[in-house]
Amino acid sequence: MENRKHIEVCFTPGEYEYFKDECEIVVVIDVLRATSAICAAFAHGVKSIIPVATIEEAREYQKKGFLAGAERKGQIVEGFDFGNSPYSYMKEELRGQEVVLSTTNGTKALDIAKDAEIVVVGSLLNLEALCKWLEKQDKNILCLCSGWQDKFNLEDTICAGAICEYLVGSGNFVSDEDSSVAAKYLYLSAKDNYFGFLKSSSHRRRLKNLNLNEDIKYCLTPNQNDVIPILKNGKLVQL
Repeated sequence: MENRKHIEVCFTPGEYEYFKDECEIVVVIDVLRATSAICAAFAHGVKSIIPVATIEEAREYQKKGFLAGAERKGQIVEGFDFGNSPYSYMKEELRGQEVVLSTTNGTKALDIAKDAEIVVVGSLLNLEALCKWLEKQDKNILCLCSGWQDKFNLEDTICAGAICEYLVGSGNFVSDEDSSVAAKYLYLSAKDNYFGFLKSSSHRRRLKNLNLNEDIKYCLTPNQNDVIPILKNGKLVQL
């Protein structure tokens, strides 16, 4: 029992400070859509992604000639090449490129977690590959949900719960926090029908109002790729 590692869930970036000293690996999750877009980008040949917290930083990179994406409140920020739709990152011209990205929630969570020993990106798209990799690490793990503007959200919590359920089920991990237990039960309630379960979630409604149904379907369809993006020296690269 005593040599089992911990897997815990932090619901929002604002609560990260309460958890940060207890884990070596942080999994940053933003299902709709930043971390899904990042996984899609690597699956389609993007070389690296520089996540930045602010639009100003993204503009500075743009001035230096970088391809840059920025999204706020679900929409592409004016003057940028793309936002955080996974489909934006499947284009041939991005293959082999280094891309800069700033989003409402996901890149903020990456920025907050950047000093952790290991930071990886999680989504439903790479769920199985990520769980298998995490299981082999023998380190304490925190799933950091990006939430929505520092508030709780359902889809990130469900994804975190899926990771918890898998790792605890392996027999090598244990969860102590109520947040982790809650995430696990939400996942168990949702896993047979993510679309139905999340139909009334706030961010799904927000994206639907922006006619982003295709993005939603893509992001809520698990195990479409086996990439594991990892943060190295301020850049996301494929593990």
